[in-house]
Amino acid sequence: MTTATPRQLEFAIEGMSCASCVKRVQNALSGVPGVTQAQVNLATERAQVEAGAAVTPDALVAAIVQAGYEAHPIQADDDHAARQAEQRDAHAAALRRAFIVSLALTLPVFLIEMGGHLIPPLHHWILDHVGQRNSWLLQFALTTLVLAWPGRPFFVKGALALWRRAPDMNSLVALGASAAWAYSVVATFAPDWLPARAQNVYYEAAAVIVTLILLGRMLEARAKGRTGAAIQRLIGLQARTARVLRDGKTQDVDIASVRAGDLVLVRPGEQVPVDGEIIEGSSYVDESMLTGEPVPVAKEAGMAATGGTLNTSGSFTLRVTHTGADTVLARIIRMVENAQNARLPIQALVDRVTGVFVPVVMGLALLTFLAWLVWGPSPALTYALVHAVAVLIIACPCAMGLATPTSIMVGTGRAAEMGVLFRQGDALQSLRDVRVVAFDKTGTLTEGKPTLTDIEAAPGVDADQVLAWLAAVQARSEHPIAHAIVRAAEERGMTLAQASAFEAITGAGVRATVDGHAILAGAARLMQQSGVAHDGFETRIAQWGEAGKTPVYVAVDGRLAALVAIADPIKPSAAAAIAALHAQGIRTAMITGDNPHTARAVARQLGIDDVRAEVLPDGKVEAIASLRATHGNIAFVGDGINDAPALAAADVGIAIGSGTDVAIEAADVVLMSPGLQGVSNALAISRATLRNIRQNLFWAFVYNAALIPVAAGVLDPAFGISLSPMFAAGAMAASSVFVLANALRLKAYSPPRAA
Repeated sequence: MTTATPRQLEFAIEGMSCASCVKRVQNALSGVPGVTQAQVNLATERAQVEAGAAVTPDALVAAIVQAGYEAHPIQADDDHAARQAEQRDAHAAALRRAFIVSLALTLPVFLIEMGGHLIPPLHHWILDHVGQRNSWLLQFALTTLVLAWPGRPFFVKGALALWRRAPDMNSLVALGASAAWAYSVVATFAPDWLPARAQNVYYEAAAVIVTLILLGRMLEARAKGRTGAAIQRLIGLQARTARVLRDGKTQDVDIASVRAGDLVLVRPGEQVPVDGEIIEGSSYVDESMLTGEPVPVAKEAGMAATGGTLNTSGSFTLRVTHTGADTVLARIIRMVENAQNARLPIQALVDRVTGVFVPVVMGLALLTFLAWLVWGPSPALTYALVHAVAVLIIACPCAMGLATPTSIMVGTGRAAEMGVLFRQGDALQSLRDVRVVAFDKTGTLTEGKPTLTDIEAAPGVDADQVLAWLAAVQARSEHPIAHAIVRAAEERGMTLAQASAFEAITGAGVRATVDGHAILAGAARLMQQSGVAHDGFETRIAQWGEAGKTPVYVAVDGRLAALVAIADPIKPSAAAAIAALHAQGIRTAMITGDNPHTARAVARQLGIDDVRAEVLPDGKVEAIASLRATHGNIAFVGDGINDAPALAAADVGIAIGSGTDVAIEAADVVLMSPGLQGVSNALAISRATLRNIRQNLFWAFVYNAALIPVAAGVLDPAFGISLSPMFAAGAMAASSVFVLANALRLKAYSPPRAA
């Protein structure tokens, strides 16, 4: 019996404000029968759910609504990111209006009450010309307007959360502000209910709390918009129209109506609208949005062009190969969005704390109130109220909820700008712990465009005849070395015979019959396994190996006939990439099926620490396990189909974006540039992002741990140090803004370069 594959569903969530909200939505989704996993992200305001086929999106939306939030499903072809950006802009504008109204109403209250305390002449003027009762009535009217108008969302959402017995940040704000307001109302309209020394008002505390938290929310909304800037830039690269050749005429059509096979004209200075193959013309194309490399790339007929890149000079005609969600740019956007929605293992600590945080804070506030009421000096009720409200306000866990996801959003966005895509979000944390990076050789450290440089025939053997037979066999193979041999034969004008009984021997070579002769070609181990004596060429093999050339043995009818040398140029970026990894304290290794002489020569040129040569494709997994046991966590960098098992087996698999789709799908990280500098860039941005997350979490946790006791008045009896509710509100808002500002520093991150 086969098990149904779980579906992946995604939802946009509205109304979350802190880490407690995240926990609540996650618990609501996880409680739906059939849901196997649920992840909620405060920064992106999204939920990703893995569920069985029986679970409907409506059931999940209902669970979220039941928890007190709004939600709607995100479809694969939904332009959600653009719509979310518009909603965020509208939300930020609404918060700005609410803050301005709240500030205008709060300033008179603050000046009348606090100004009177700070400036004695003003205090006397208010008493003489306004009167204490009239000033209290004015403060009551203005503060009530603040709470009922711009502050209304705090009370509505906070009360609903309390009703559901799931208090959140809004509940803390609502309780704190309403406690200060209610106490002041009693002092204003029923002063006899209070002891004489406790007849004070705290309208300014209630009004300032709401105003400062609105200010924090407004700044937070602005900063959140900036954290998603990388996604917005990528979306902005998507063309809206394309100039299509139809019926012999060019016409501008909506990009949605472009189909595979259409011919598209791209002029100088225009964006390439879709993915395709150039069939006519040539140009230089700026691919920096893909690779992070600023130098335009030469393009001519037969080469691929990617939608979203910029045509800088000539014009060309493109035959469309991919449109819509299948384009490279659309896939990049999906990868970045998935990485930004990831929950790293470090988030588990935050989840454990925030699951109980708000109820604990409310308990601490109650204890603070009772302690000051019983043991506090006169007027005990006033002291009890002020300290309890300060505890409620200072402990809002906004910063905790934002600490991890904002850093992930900005870090993965910055990585995408550098041509590094995290397909799996947890690779961001896994990369930080990597101690050794292993590379495949062909196509990864080298260009993957080998050429035949030498041929050494056995005595009495015609070298050209052997090359013609060898090329006839290799014409049936897809291996890059086979292409090099066939190309060399064609360049010499040889006519290739038809090969029969062809067999590819994985990781070793090929065999076939040509003109009645049994041809066997490949590595020395293939000759040994086939019983073909292959000595007599040791000196030549050593010379070729020192030069970084790969020998291919050719046997005809069971006897060694010739040896050919294949050279694959090393990528210009390889040596600098290895040096950059060494500068970060990372050990390097090379795993290759090539012979030891050639492998060591390449390693010597690049400064690679460890070489594993003559490794068959299925042996790469064992080599990775061996390196892991010796050095610790390992990342593997490869580009071919035969690298897929190794990419999956490594702690972090890194695929070269110019490689095969199979390799890319097996990898955790994709480098869009064929150069290797992205490997060290990926490790550097991973470490920088995790360092940034630790800073954010330290600030969020230490801030609460340090200031809750101060707000509770622990230092008041001995040192006279306390925290008023107004300063508590300001500090709480400042903590969230600090976390966001710290995360935004990653936007300007530049990885270190090796000397």
